Amino acid sequence: MAAPSRIWEGGLFPPTGGGGHEDVLVPAGTFLMGDAFDEGYPADGELPVHAVKVDSFRIDATAVTSGMFARFVEATGYRTEAEEFGSSAVFHLLVKAPRAEVLGPAAGAPWWLNVRGADWAHPAGPDSHWSEVADHPVVHVSHTDARAYCGWAGRRLPTEAEWEFAARGGLAGKRFAWGDELFPSEKHQCNIWQGTFPTLDTAADGFCGTAPVKSFPPNGYGLHEVAGNVWEWCSDMFHPGYYGASPFDNPQGPPAGSGRVMRGGSYLCHDSYCNRYRVAARTSNTPDSSSGNCGFRTVALVPASPG
Repeated sequence: MAAPSRIWEGGLFPPTGGGGHEDVLVPAGTFLMGDAFDEGYPADGELPVHAVKVDSFRIDATAVTSGMFARFVEATGYRTEAEEFGSSAVFHLLVKAPRAEVLGPAAGAPWWLNVRGADWAHPAGPDSHWSEVADHPVVHVSHTDARAYCGWAGRRLPTEAEWEFAARGGLAGKRFAWGDELFPSEKHQCNIWQGTFPTLDTAADGFCGTAPVKSFPPNGYGLHEVAGNVWEWCSDMFHPGYYGASPFDNPQGPPAGSGRVMRGGSYLCHDSYCNRYRVAARTSNTPDSSSGNCGFRTVALVPASPG
């Protein structure tokens, strides 16, 4: 099948409702969005804390998995941006590729290696395959790729406000999706880095790299892994000053920005350099960027009734 253009513009992939999504209903409500503890990085713009109202919506219980994304590719012949570019970023301890395919480290982040042949189907490099991690979140997907998948599945990316409201799971003003303590009752609640970053991961939480979805307990609304595992794309453009001007009712993000919002942190987050597994934490990347620690979850276009 000939590979279509990457960008879905409404009609390139007729929405099928495909993908096998297990979603949960998030009730309408008002919450305080932002960092109530003032623990974030100023450049990320987690302040001021501000009241936001969101309508009810249905959101995936988990990130989209490699197996789900494979069905999309099989149905459409879609080629991701990483496949078009020919390489993507893989964390140095996870690379599965001949030495000749490792093109070099990323500027300013030498723990990321640009690996030829790394993409959603080969998440650790050409010597890996998506079927080995079919129940893990799909990675090496750009914002553009995530939108294309949504177009095929008849779904959309969450707004940043929807993502945070859903991730809080009904808890008001907490640091994490489960409360204020990282290890309540000494139990791991998320897949983040343990050890000395970036050289030693003790995998005390059970995982080095991504974990299968539903590896950790759900939050109060039934969402799994909203902290750690993989970053998740949101629909919003990113601007660090947006919270000071954000509307109260269903904010959609600024009209312009420096990239697209990502939420939730990843398996590489560690408080020594990146404590963005907090529920208020935010960051961004350019919409064509992909890496081995970024995926997405989706929202239904029309929320179903609770019954």
